Amino acid sequence: MQRNPNDLPQPRRIARRTFLGVLAAGLTSLWWGDAAWRAVRSVGDGLSPVGIPIGAGGWRIFTVNAPMPVFDPRRWRLRIEGLVERPVELTYDELLALPRARQVSDFHCVTGWSVENVAWAGVRFDDLLAEARPRPEARAISLYSAEKPYVDSLTLEQATAADTMLAYEMDGKPLRRPHGAPARVVMPKMYGYKNVKWVERIVLTREPLVGYWEERGYDSDAWV
Repeated sequence: MQRNPNDLPQPRRIARRTFLGVLAAGLTSLWWGDAAWRAVRSVGDGLSPVGIPIGAGGWRIFTVNAPMPVFDPRRWRLRIEGLVERPVELTYDELLALPRARQVSDFHCVTGWSVENVAWAGVRFDDLLAEARPRPEARAISLYSAEKPYVDSLTLEQATAADTMLAYEMDGKPLRRPHGAPARVVMPKMYGYKNVKWVERIVLTREPLVGYWEERGYDSDAWV
């Protein structure tokens, strides 16, 4: 079920409100028209995604730096570092070998659309971080995407919530490239810009950093 963008919390900066208004107008059709795309590209302030094609199953795929990252399972590594006792580097097979978690949850985008009952599989952050052993002063994690310069963060309390995970499967299949292969954050109670895709690096910190979209006017409080 889609949500009306007018029902969302009001943005704190005019640039973000302008962007969302243009975006909502452009999404009234199934495919972007030239006029809508020119309008989005003209908003400025660094807010325009590189491309927003319409995805299958109600998904709309946002990118900020085309082309999307390409996943090579032989070369991919996930680094966990920062305020930890032991920095860790995981291969894809090592990620899959960690305790497996499953859940069905809804996905909500701040631009006003949702996808319900998405089946995810992956690893809880408690299990993911266990080998690295977070230090007592660690209170947050920064999540770096292979889609540079995309980054966002969660507090450790948020990251270790019962329905938060680093997912590597969606609807019974390995993540596809548009959905963040090989690994993405799933945080159902927060809007999609906190659900970082193409994760390749996790850094434990004392405080959450200001994420890519928060720097451009989005709220740091991303609760749905």
